[in-house]
Order: sequence, then structure tokens, then C-alpha cells
Amino acid sequence: MVDLERSTPCNKGVTVASQTSSRRVTAADIARSLGVSRATVGFVLNETPGQTISAATTERVLAEARRLGYRPHIAARALASGRSNIVLLVLPDWPIEYSLRENIDEATHALDEHGYALITYTPHEGTRARPLWETLQPDVVMGLLPFSDSLVRSMRDAGVERIVPDPDEVTDVRYNEGGPRLQVEHLRDLGHQRLGFARPSDPRLFELADAREEAAAAAATALGLEVPATLELTPADSEDDPPISKWMNAGITGVVAFNDDVAAAIIGAATRAGIAVPHDLSVVGHDDTPMSLLFEPRITSVRIDSTGLGHYLAALAIHAMDQTPTPDWEQTSAVTLIPRASTSVRPTHSE
Repeated sequence: MVDLERSTPCNKGVTVASQTSSRRVTAADIARSLGVSRATVGFVLNETPGQTISAATTERVLAEARRLGYRPHIAARALASGRSNIVLLVLPDWPIEYSLRENIDEATHALDEHGYALITYTPHEGTRARPLWETLQPDVVMGLLPFSDSLVRSMRDAGVERIVPDPDEVTDVRYNEGGPRLQVEHLRDLGHQRLGFARPSDPRLFELADAREEAAAAAATALGLEVPATLELTPADSEDDPPISKWMNAGITGVVAFNDDVAAAIIGAATRAGIAVPHDLSVVGHDDTPMSLLFEPRITSVRIDSTGLGHYLAALAIHAMDQTPTPDWEQTSAVTLIPRASTSVRPTHSE
């Protein structure tokens, strides 16, 4: 076996690099390469406050760490500090659509400003893989929905201390119910009295669709209208259109759509059936995605403050870790209706 200490030229950096090429570079390797103490390197790499290490020494340590390819050992750092600086966002088994993607992006940026990394994870029924909360040692595990008792037990067994929503508290979980209210109010203001709520065909969205349909029903009741009829779309892989003529024969002149994709599907089916939108049927979407501007007629939709909601998610995580004030949902959940060409006044022939 070749003795690296004897055969390598006297450049200490080269010696250490040769010795550590097949294993993780450690703080001890950096200290040995520079001829400084392990403690000094540790103070620099961990940014330990209250130390009197010169700027020149700090820069030498950091430069050598980069040259040797040093990477911090996450588990060891988390053990030493008590923090991994990881927030694990557990997503329901929903398709990752435009508005959800926007919310996650904003939450990621907001947490990054506080030094935390956001990682998303979707557990699936019957999976054999270990859940990420067992391997990442996250500071917080968050969910868009309350967790089941079995998932909470799994997290607790893995040592997770902070879970949002807190399973020990009664949580009022809401999902932009202000949007369906604006949809219903807009159609009522245009004179529409008989409304329908159009649901998605994807079963993964049924729970969220239930929440929005309930909100639309509550808004209609508060305005003195009948509860919107439930309108079911045909499956996405079906060539059959939804029975729009049947809906209109029942007196429906305005449709509250679950989202812009559903609104677009209804407008397309109406066009094929010879039904004019908005002259014969008004349709309001939700989420104000790029689809609403690309479709013809352009879709009236509800715009969600993705920045505010993303910051709300981040603030919930920071509150759980640092006991900062509880964020105010009402101040971060602004929704606005954007009127476009897919809605108009109620047609007089429908009296």
C-alpha cells in the first residue's frame, strides 16, 4: 500500500484531498490541512457567535472547505443545534395545480428568508417507503389538512415535536371559502337566480370540492337564493360532454365552477352544444390561472392572493418553531373576483 503522507508532495492541502477523496470531508480534515485547531474550524463552519476569530482566518477556513468539497453533515448538525432548519409540508394526494404550486413557491421563498428549507411530500396509501419525517428530522411537519391519528402516531414515534395543524387542538381549517361567496354574489348581481355548482371529475379533488360547494351553498342561502344544484362533469377520459342542455332546462343560467379548468370544460361543451356563453349561460371560474386568459371567452374568475397564503403557511411554521405571534388568516387570505367575458346579465328569455 502506498503511504500517502510520505509519497505526496509537501502541500498539506493535496495530502488531505488525496486522503479524503473516497470519504466525506470533515472539519478535522480542514483543520489538519490549514494547521489550525479543530475548534477554530468548527466555530467558523457553524457560525458560532461570541468568538474572536479574525476575518482572515475565517476566510481561510471557508476557502479551504470549498476547495476540499466539504459538505455539512445534516444529521450531526441537527443533533448539535437541535434544529435541522427543515419544514416538511405534507400534501394531500391532490394534483399539483397552478394555485397550489404558487402557494408552495411563495411559502418556500418566505421560509428561505428565515433560514428554513421547505420540502414537500405526498404519502400514498399502502406505500412501502419510509415517510420523510423519519429520515429528514424536520423541525416542523405541516399539512393542508388535519392529519389522521395513525400519521400523528408515526410522526410522534419518529420524534417530531411540532405538527401543524396541532392534533391536540380543535382547528378551524378553511380553504378560501371567500372565493365561492364572490362567485355566487357576482352571478346574483347579474340577475341570475338559479345556479349550479360544477364539480371536478378527479376523485383526488373531491374533498376540496366539497368545501367549496358547501361555501357556495352557504353564500346562496345568505342571499336568499336556492342552494346551487350539484353539476357533475363527465370523466376526463370520456368523449361525452356534460348534459348542459339538461341543466338549462332545469332553469340554471349561472354556473359556479370549482376552478378554471372546470369552467373551461363547461364553456367548451356549451359551445359544442350550440349554447352561447355568456348570452345563454354565465360561467365563473376559480383560481384565476393562465387558462382564464387563454380561453375564449375569457373566464371570469376568482383571484387568490398566493403571496399572502404562502406567507401564511410560512408564518404558521415559524410560529410553531419560535413561538412568534399566530398569523392572522383573514389578513392573508384575500380573494378578488376578476370579471371577464364569460359572465353577463341574466338572459330575459329564461324568465
